[in-house]
Amino acid sequence: MRYFWILFSCVLFTGFSARAQVTDSLFLKAAIVKLKNAKEYTLKVAQLMPAEKYAFKPVPEEMSFGEQLLHLGANLGWLSSSYLSKGSNPVSKQDAKLQDKEEILKVLERVYDYALQTLGHFEAAHLGDEVKFFAGPKTKLQIINLVNDHQTHHRGQLLVYLRLNGIKPPAYVGW
Repeated sequence: MRYFWILFSCVLFTGFSARAQVTDSLFLKAAIVKLKNAKEYTLKVAQLMPAEKYAFKPVPEEMSFGEQLLHLGANLGWLSSSYLSKGSNPVSKQDAKLQDKEEILKVLERVYDYALQTLGHFEAAHLGDEVKFFAGPKTKLQIINLVNDHQTHHRGQLLVYLRLNGIKPPAYVGW
Protein backbone atom coordinates (compact mmCIF):
# COMPACT_ATOMS: atom_id res chain seq x y z
CA MET A 1 0.00 0.00 0.00
CA ARG A 2 2.87 2.33 0.79
CA TYR A 3 4.27 1.86 -2.73
CA PHE A 4 0.87 2.68 -4.16
CA TRP A 5 0.87 6.09 -2.44
CA ILE A 6 4.42 6.82 -3.51
CA LEU A 7 3.59 5.93 -7.12
CA PHE A 8 0.32 7.86 -6.94
CA SER A 9 2.14 10.96 -5.63
CA CYS A 10 4.76 10.75 -8.37
CA VAL A 11 2.14 10.47 -11.11
CA LEU A 12 0.08 13.27 -9.58
CA PHE A 13 2.97 15.72 -9.28
CA THR A 14 4.33 14.81 -12.71
CA GLY A 15 0.92 15.69 -14.15
CA PHE A 16 0.93 19.05 -12.39
CA SER A 17 4.43 19.78 -13.62
CA ALA A 18 3.56 18.89 -17.21
CA ARG A 19 0.44 21.05 -17.06
CA ALA A 20 2.46 23.98 -15.70
CA GLN A 21 4.96 23.60 -18.56
CA VAL A 22 2.15 23.63 -21.13
CA THR A 23 0.57 26.68 -19.47
CA ASP A 24 3.92 28.52 -19.44
CA SER A 25 4.48 27.68 -23.10
CA LEU A 26 0.98 28.88 -24.02
CA PHE A 27 1.52 32.13 -22.11
CA LEU A 28 4.77 32.78 -23.96
CA LYS A 29 3.24 32.02 -27.37
CA ALA A 30 0.33 34.36 -26.58
CA ALA A 31 2.75 37.07 -25.42
CA ILE A 32 4.62 36.86 -28.73
CA VAL A 33 1.40 37.15 -30.76
CA LYS A 34 0.28 40.05 -28.59
CA LEU A 35 3.61 41.84 -29.05
CA LYS A 36 3.44 41.36 -32.85
CA ASN A 37 -0.02 42.91 -32.84
CA ALA A 38 1.16 45.70 -30.53
CA LYS A 39 3.96 46.48 -32.98
CA GLU A 40 1.57 46.64 -35.91
CA TYR A 41 -0.97 48.74 -34.02
CA THR A 42 1.59 51.14 -32.53
CA LEU A 43 3.17 51.72 -35.94
CA LYS A 44 -0.27 52.46 -37.42
CA VAL A 45 -0.88 55.00 -34.66
CA ALA A 46 2.55 56.55 -35.22
CA GLN A 47 2.05 56.74 -38.99
CA LEU A 48 -1.33 58.45 -38.71
CA MET A 49 0.04 61.54 -36.98
CA PRO A 50 1.45 64.03 -39.51
CA ALA A 51 5.17 64.76 -39.11
CA GLU A 52 4.49 68.40 -38.24
CA LYS A 53 2.35 67.25 -35.27
CA TYR A 54 5.03 65.05 -33.65
CA ALA A 55 5.84 67.96 -31.32
CA PHE A 56 2.18 68.27 -30.25
CA LYS A 57 1.51 68.27 -26.49
CA PRO A 58 -2.04 68.51 -25.11
CA VAL A 59 -0.66 70.48 -22.14
CA PRO A 60 2.88 71.73 -21.45
CA GLU A 61 3.50 69.15 -18.70
CA GLU A 62 2.96 66.18 -21.02
CA MET A 63 5.40 64.55 -23.40
CA SER A 64 4.97 65.36 -27.08
CA PHE A 65 3.57 62.74 -29.46
CA GLY A 66 7.09 61.89 -30.63
CA GLU A 67 8.44 61.79 -27.07
CA GLN A 68 5.64 59.39 -26.07
CA LEU A 69 6.64 57.04 -28.90
CA LEU A 70 10.32 57.22 -28.00
CA HIS A 71 9.54 56.64 -24.31
CA LEU A 72 7.41 53.62 -25.21
CA GLY A 73 10.23 52.25 -27.36
CA ALA A 74 12.99 52.98 -24.86
CA ASN A 75 11.06 51.22 -22.11
CA LEU A 76 10.38 48.22 -24.34
CA GLY A 77 14.08 48.01 -25.17
CA TRP A 78 15.15 48.48 -21.54
CA LEU A 79 12.80 45.82 -20.14
CA SER A 80 13.66 43.35 -22.91
CA SER A 81 17.43 43.82 -22.71
CA SER A 82 17.74 44.20 -18.93
CA TYR A 83 15.36 41.52 -17.70
CA LEU A 84 14.54 39.09 -20.51
CA SER A 85 17.87 38.73 -22.32
CA LYS A 86 21.53 39.54 -21.96
CA GLY A 87 21.61 41.91 -24.94
CA SER A 88 22.06 45.65 -25.04
CA ASN A 89 19.18 48.08 -25.33
CA PRO A 90 18.52 48.77 -29.03
CA VAL A 91 17.44 52.33 -28.18
CA SER A 92 20.38 54.68 -27.63
CA LYS A 93 20.54 57.94 -25.69
CA GLN A 94 20.81 59.73 -29.05
CA ASP A 95 17.58 58.05 -30.19
CA ALA A 96 15.77 59.59 -27.22
CA LYS A 97 16.45 63.05 -28.68
CA LEU A 98 15.02 62.33 -32.14
CA GLN A 99 12.19 64.53 -33.39
CA ASP A 100 11.86 63.41 -37.01
CA LYS A 101 8.86 61.15 -37.67
CA GLU A 102 10.69 58.78 -40.04
CA GLU A 103 13.61 58.37 -37.64
CA ILE A 104 11.25 57.66 -34.74
CA LEU A 105 9.43 55.05 -36.84
CA LYS A 106 12.78 53.35 -37.56
CA VAL A 107 13.56 53.24 -33.84
CA LEU A 108 10.16 51.70 -33.11
CA GLU A 109 10.63 49.05 -35.84
CA ARG A 110 14.08 48.21 -34.46
CA VAL A 111 13.02 47.96 -30.82
CA TYR A 112 9.90 45.89 -31.54
CA ASP A 113 11.95 43.51 -33.69
CA TYR A 114 14.48 43.21 -30.86
CA ALA A 115 11.77 42.53 -28.27
CA LEU A 116 10.10 39.96 -30.53
CA GLN A 117 13.43 38.22 -31.10
CA THR A 118 14.04 38.26 -27.34
CA LEU A 119 10.68 36.65 -26.60
CA GLY A 120 11.17 34.20 -29.46
CA HIS A 121 14.36 32.90 -27.82
CA PHE A 122 13.03 33.09 -24.25
CA GLU A 123 12.57 29.73 -22.53
CA ALA A 124 9.20 29.28 -20.82
CA ALA A 125 10.93 27.47 -17.95
CA HIS A 126 12.38 30.85 -16.87
CA LEU A 127 9.05 32.68 -16.51
CA GLY A 128 9.15 32.15 -12.75
CA ASP A 129 12.73 33.39 -12.36
CA GLU A 130 12.92 36.46 -10.13
CA VAL A 131 14.82 39.60 -11.07
CA LYS A 132 15.72 42.66 -9.04
CA PHE A 133 13.47 45.52 -10.07
CA PHE A 134 13.13 49.06 -8.73
CA ALA A 135 9.64 48.18 -7.47
CA GLY A 136 10.92 45.07 -5.69
CA PRO A 137 11.61 41.52 -6.88
CA LYS A 138 9.53 40.53 -9.93
CA THR A 139 9.27 37.36 -11.97
CA LYS A 140 10.11 37.44 -15.64
CA LEU A 141 6.45 36.69 -16.29
CA GLN A 142 5.60 39.93 -14.48
CA ILE A 143 8.16 41.78 -16.60
CA ILE A 144 6.48 40.48 -19.77
CA ASN A 145 3.13 41.66 -18.41
CA LEU A 146 4.68 45.04 -17.63
CA VAL A 147 5.93 45.31 -21.22
CA ASN A 148 2.33 45.00 -22.40
CA ASP A 149 0.82 47.25 -19.73
CA HIS A 150 3.33 50.04 -20.31
CA GLN A 151 2.75 50.03 -24.07
CA THR A 152 -1.00 50.06 -23.59
CA HIS A 153 -0.77 52.97 -21.15
CA HIS A 154 1.23 55.20 -23.49
CA ARG A 155 -0.51 54.09 -26.67
CA GLY A 156 -3.80 55.06 -25.03
CA GLN A 157 -2.38 58.54 -24.50
CA LEU A 158 -1.30 58.63 -28.15
CA LEU A 159 -4.85 57.84 -29.24
CA VAL A 160 -6.07 60.88 -27.33
CA TYR A 161 -3.37 62.99 -29.03
CA LEU A 162 -4.68 61.80 -32.41
CA ARG A 163 -8.28 62.65 -31.47
CA LEU A 164 -7.26 66.10 -30.23
CA ASN A 165 -5.86 66.69 -33.71
CA GLY A 166 -9.01 65.50 -35.47
CA ILE A 167 -7.50 62.16 -36.50
CA LYS A 168 -9.47 58.94 -36.10
CA PRO A 169 -7.30 56.20 -34.51
CA PRO A 170 -7.02 52.80 -36.20
CA ALA A 171 -9.38 50.01 -35.13
CA TYR A 172 -8.18 48.34 -31.95
CA VAL A 173 -6.21 45.09 -32.13
CA GLY A 174 -5.95 43.37 -28.76
CA TRP A 175 -4.74 39.88 -29.40
